Amino acid sequence: MDPDFLNVFTQPAAVNQFLAENVIAQGEKKKLIKPTSRNNPKLEELKLLLIDWINKTLKEEHIVVKSLEEDLYDGLVLHHLLENLGSLKLDVDKIALTEKKQRQKLSVILEAVAKCLQLEESQLKWSVESILSKDLLSTLHLLVAIAKHFEPNLAMPPNVQVETITIEVIRVSVFVITNNTNSCCFDAEDDAFDELFSRAPDKLDAVKKVFLQFVNQHVGKLGLSVKDIESQFADGVILLLLIGQLEGYFLNLRDFFLTPASTTEMLHNVNLALDLLTDGGLLNFSVNSE
Repeated sequence: MDPDFLNVFTQPAAVNQFLAENVIAQGEKKKLIKPTSRNNPKLEELKLLLIDWINKTLKEEHIVVKSLEEDLYDGLVLHHLLENLGSLKLDVDKIALTEKKQRQKLSVILEAVAKCLQLEESQLKWSVESILSKDLLSTLHLLVAIAKHFEPNLAMPPNVQVETITIEVIRVSVFVITNNTNSCCFDAEDDAFDELFSRAPDKLDAVKKVFLQFVNQHVGKLGLSVKDIESQFADGVILLLLIGQLEGYFLNLRDFFLTPASTTEMLHNVNLALDLLTDGGLLNFSVNSE
């Protein structure tokens, strides 16, 4: 974990901004609009103009957009917009209810946009994942490109600029060569969270909020909600269901206890989860299930 990842949480505004985005995976980079730029009057003017343009274009479709991030990510509005503006007939479902279907739909739509606008992949300032994750910057780039192509006379505010923050999560490991005791030397690997507990305990709550959002993003698809990581992970049920969601497989209810009634049953669940993580190559160090 890069120390800069923890530094994100030193300012309340940065916390809120980061939590508004999807959790960043290890090794991934994400570009976020700085909170100060989000208050830029020109940016707000551009957003309102695009919303008004979309609503006027799709008036006969009885579609009303109120938020670019919240209303465009699933592909429904983009689908209608392209069909209306370019008379394009896209071979996708009108409504995509699952994330998998939404991703497939966006893939077809964005391929059609790139082809229509004659853009190479290297020229694209958006992606399926960025639109699906409600990334405002990518959504604006996409809509401006579509508007310029189909509505060249649309009077957009000039010189709209935003400052961005690029956040990258990497893993930093600390190897102990000698310790501060007289005992035999050993090799060990310190996790970045050890440093978090010891050096920046004030940032712990902010980090927990990020992971809580990550968990709910996935188990929420099962109708579940986690509010307390410590207590609700204790019996292993949420952990197993989360692993199943992330890895894309179904856990047979006969293999674990959905409502464990004893410590033994809870330990069974946790041990099963640890075995699954180990078998998947995601856990390469020992964890005490208790």
